[in-house]
Amino acid sequence: MNNQKIWFVTGASKGMGLLLTKLLLDKGHKVAATSRSLDSLKKNVGIQNHHFLPIELDITNSDDVKQAIDLTISYFGGLDVAVNNAGFSYIGSLEELTDAEFRTALDVNLFGTVNVIRASMAHFRRHKSGRIINIASAAGYIAGPNIGSYVASKFAIVGLTEALAMESAHLNIKPTVVLPGSFRTNFLGEDSLNYAKDPIDEYQSSNTYKSYAERAGKQPGDPKKLAAELVNLADMENPPVHLILGPDSFKMIMDKRERDLNEFESFKEISLSTDLQ
Repeated sequence: MNNQKIWFVTGASKGMGLLLTKLLLDKGHKVAATSRSLDSLKKNVGIQNHHFLPIELDITNSDDVKQAIDLTISYFGGLDVAVNNAGFSYIGSLEELTDAEFRTALDVNLFGTVNVIRASMAHFRRHKSGRIINIASAAGYIAGPNIGSYVASKFAIVGLTEALAMESAHLNIKPTVVLPGSFRTNFLGEDSLNYAKDPIDEYQSSNTYKSYAERAGKQPGDPKKLAAELVNLADMENPPVHLILGPDSFKMIMDKRERDLNEFESFKEISLSTDLQ
């Protein structure tokens, strides 16, 4: 393959990460894939060859992430694309979530992503080349009730990707934040959704949990098409900083932007009234 690349993919033992890993290996790419469970990763990928490097990794540990990136570069002789895919969600209002729960959500979804970016950038910067793909969500633009910790982490990933794109443009490093809608993976399963341990009746967050659980296996998006677009993204000469995937995500984000613009315009007089006279 003329376009063979070396990939680093987090959260690869299930869902989108697993589909992406299998697709990449099928296309002849080299893949370092990570998971908290090495046994599950090896079993679910089901491929054993020199193009596949399975790594057991806690992405919240910055030292371990650096070692995993270094191992990838040493094993394959380089790194071209880093994909931040690992993530999960708590269901619970901001008041319901404990400090530990909220921090865990940010540690995995946000700081895990930051750890991979930092470790990858050291290599990309030296070689003046590299792609970073951060998997966010439509929830990176659109808030929802009882998923505040998830929304906070995904909004942050959108912002940090924008900042990274500005910081790294002169280094020929091209980051993209992907904003998927509802795809038929296991993300709405019990191992990806976690319910706040101390619910408060007034918030009715249990209804949100039930609603999400009932949608599992009924999502409209084709995850194989999503994985294929991530591979295509890495081949784009000029990739977008933001890539919305899914008609549902596109509509929700466009509608949200319109509502925001209308609100901004409604209060424009106040907004413009605060300079020194």
